[in-house]
Amino acid sequence: MQAYQQILGEMRELDAQLVAVSPQTPDKALSSKEKMELEFEVLSDVGNKVARQYGLVFRLPGPLQDLYKKFGVDLADYNGDSSYELPVPGTYVIARDATIKLAFVNADYTQRLEPADILACLREIAPTKADKS
Repeated sequence: MQAYQQILGEMRELDAQLVAVSPQTPDKALSSKEKMELEFEVLSDVGNKVARQYGLVFRLPGPLQDLYKKFGVDLADYNGDSSYELPVPGTYVIARDATIKLAFVNADYTQRLEPADILACLREIAPTKADKS
């Protein structure tokens, strides 16, 4: 998210808006936003309702639940339920007509869509000055 924060100005110049969706409760999502000094919206998706619509929800296996607990990560507190469901990270560039122009989903949460790829896609779909008139 911090890498996307770094390109936020360029995204805005391309008339784009960045929004993150988190399974965290509203208070926890706001806390994360403030802690990471993010200047874009971080919306709360308690119960993974939106993530489920994109087919991105998985249940953390029992041994990993135990490991999270061992390290003091209380998912029930962060996410407002005890389902141990998490979203697979996904990044989408969605055009004004609601079509998905670029999608990146990877079960390895350390692998994310490169900011340069987002900017390249946005440049392709950005409205021209004539379109804005």
